[in-house]
Amino acid sequence: LYTAPDSCEGRCGEPFSEEDECHCHPECEAHRSCCEDYERHCGPDGFSSSSGSITDQELLELSEQLYGLDHNKARPSDIAINPQHLADPDEIGDKQDRSPQPLYKYVNEELFSKPTYASFIKLLDNYQRATGREEEVTAEELQEEERFLEEVMKTELMKKLFVFLQGKKRYSSEQEFVQGLKEMWFSLYSRGDGERDSSGFEHVFSGEVKKGKVAGFHNWIRFYLLEKQGVINYFSHNYDGPWDTYPDVLGLQFSWDGFYKKVGSAFIGCSPEFEFGLYSLCFLARPGRACHLSLGGHRLSVQTYPWTKATSGSGGRFIATAYVMS
Repeated sequence: LYTAPDSCEGRCGEPFSEEDECHCHPECEAHRSCCEDYERHCGPDGFSSSSGSITDQELLELSEQLYGLDHNKARPSDIAINPQHLADPDEIGDKQDRSPQPLYKYVNEELFSKPTYASFIKLLDNYQRATGREEEVTAEELQEEERFLEEVMKTELMKKLFVFLQGKKRYSSEQEFVQGLKEMWFSLYSRGDGERDSSGFEHVFSGEVKKGKVAGFHNWIRFYLLEKQGVINYFSHNYDGPWDTYPDVLGLQFSWDGFYKKVGSAFIGCSPEFEFGLYSLCFLARPGRACHLSLGGHRLSVQTYPWTKATSGSGGRFIATAYVMS
């Protein structure tokens, strides 16, 4: 479904890692291990030159700053979850419901009236969840996408992210940044048989069904709303993060209208802008590879993959998936 990137776009000067299939640091020429487009991106006049590379240390520092700026996140009193059964490795994937109660005992729904939450929730019903069925985008849905981007860009968190990326010469203006976000998240492409049936936003936040299984679906708000409607059945969890406030991270198993998700993961209790911003950062900084971050003194990683079968008119890449790992 996804392929690891073999490009130096945004990777110039990145430290050597054996995980990478090709390299973009200055010594790669001597080792003959450079990616094919090394010269185009990282040469003296290259698109991404080393001034635009994002170091591992910068990712750790910036993620802590974004964590501190998540002013719209849930407080501990806003959410009560009931994780119940901790699945052993041999239980993951056996489709057994070992948790008789719902995951969410309580959510303070006043959170959902905050502008970024309200505009996010409006987007969730814009999609056909089955891959292979063309998405029909209405004028109203396009307005809802614009409104969401407008609201998240009002937050201190997203402004901080923009200033950082502007300093890395990724975007020259906020308008260009918003356009980039719109393309990478909302552009339609085909996961099925040539139908424009999917987007990064749909896959990650709303969830899809492909070949009888749940694909994507990494958002706590979406999960809560569907569980409240009775169409999500929570089975168990295989990971509960070390955080004692929100956002926390949960690895979980569940079914959605009978379609199974073997291993899912989600930030619990973060604002939409936090998740959207963090995934966007990792997609730009470490596409196709683990993006190592720090939140409240605890390490975690985010994995993103670009959709490699199509690019935008300006040559940009679309998000295929993004999710948090422990």
